[in-house]
Amino acid sequence: MSLHVSRRVRAAVYALEHLVLGIGTAVLALTSVLWTILALIPAPQLALPAVRLAADRERSRLSRMGPEIAGPNPLPQGRWTWVRDSAVRRELAWTLVHATVGFVLGLIGLTLPLYALQSLTFPLWFWLMNPEDGGPGIAIWRMDGPLEIFAVFLLGLLWVLAVIFLGPLLAKAQAWPGRLLLTRTDADTSVRIAHLTATRAAALDAHAMELRRIERSLHDGTQNRLVAVNMLIGAARRAMTRDPAAAEAALDRAQEATEQALAELRTVVRGILPPVLTDRGLPGALAGLATNSAVPTQLDVSPEARAPASVEATAYYVVAEALTNVTKHSGASRATVGVRRDGDRLVLRIEDDGHGGADENSGSGLTGIRRRIEAYDGKMILTSPPGGPTRLLVELPCGS
Repeated sequence: MSLHVSRRVRAAVYALEHLVLGIGTAVLALTSVLWTILALIPAPQLALPAVRLAADRERSRLSRMGPEIAGPNPLPQGRWTWVRDSAVRRELAWTLVHATVGFVLGLIGLTLPLYALQSLTFPLWFWLMNPEDGGPGIAIWRMDGPLEIFAVFLLGLLWVLAVIFLGPLLAKAQAWPGRLLLTRTDADTSVRIAHLTATRAAALDAHAMELRRIERSLHDGTQNRLVAVNMLIGAARRAMTRDPAAAEAALDRAQEATEQALAELRTVVRGILPPVLTDRGLPGALAGLATNSAVPTQLDVSPEARAPASVEATAYYVVAEALTNVTKHSGASRATVGVRRDGDRLVLRIEDDGHGGADENSGSGLTGIRRRIEAYDGKMILTSPPGGPTRLLVELPCGS
């Protein structure tokens, strides 16, 4: 019996915790609804990330409460392509329901234990009130005797029972729209599989291209230099006795060819993984990019923004390519680069005050950036209205 009561109490406390957290996500959903109303028509690409943020927070809350809810595909690009995305439409519907019904259910769940606490402690502070005002929950009664005060105490026990038995039901009711609308459907899973297949193919293509580049660099440059070194050393050996001056000249040329081969090898290695990442880490490497940028660049890297080496290499590539685009195409007078760690994701934000109008199909390198990001199952959101500013938001998964 005591074990059953203990489980009931723990379930009620657990439900109360999630109801309170649900109020937080409901406020976030309400904020996203208001922002969507303001921004959906003129700039839907700015409205949808707010909806996705609220939905992701709810998925995280529900995953802690029960079975995990996987995230959807990245937000679709284009002004109105989201209309065809069922996941985005369901997220919009969820924000409306959770911002209203979910908020009310959370308030009810929070109010019940407050009523219980107020009524149970009434015998301790009843003397502070005017008897004509009644008691908490029984305002129609005059509180001027122990019987009335005891009745309020008994009412507090009823509130406790309501918390124990109704709290978990309220928590389930609050979570139900999220479980219904934010969980992937079979269609979402099919799209996700197709997306992962495409990004895997792109990653393999990029890997094959990189191998071909390295092979071409080694074959056309370094290998030829080493062959020349071998021939020069052989010529020097043959001329050592009959023409020492020619042998010395051949050795000088061989040394020069060796130095050139080493320089080419260093160039190839830098193309694989910039050594500055190993020497100075991501913050130091990005500081070097910001310092050398032709456009004055402000850098803001949080101290905890560290990630696996391959992710940091991708982040370095993205920032380098983005700053190159800013210099070549934006006409900007300044740029900002922000890097922070958000849970299991590395978030990059590159912004400039240029004339805007950036287009992935214009050959500005944005397509290459997107392919490299999607190869890591990351997300990229580009907003560049005519007249600016241009903002590039990138999220790279980097483990816990």
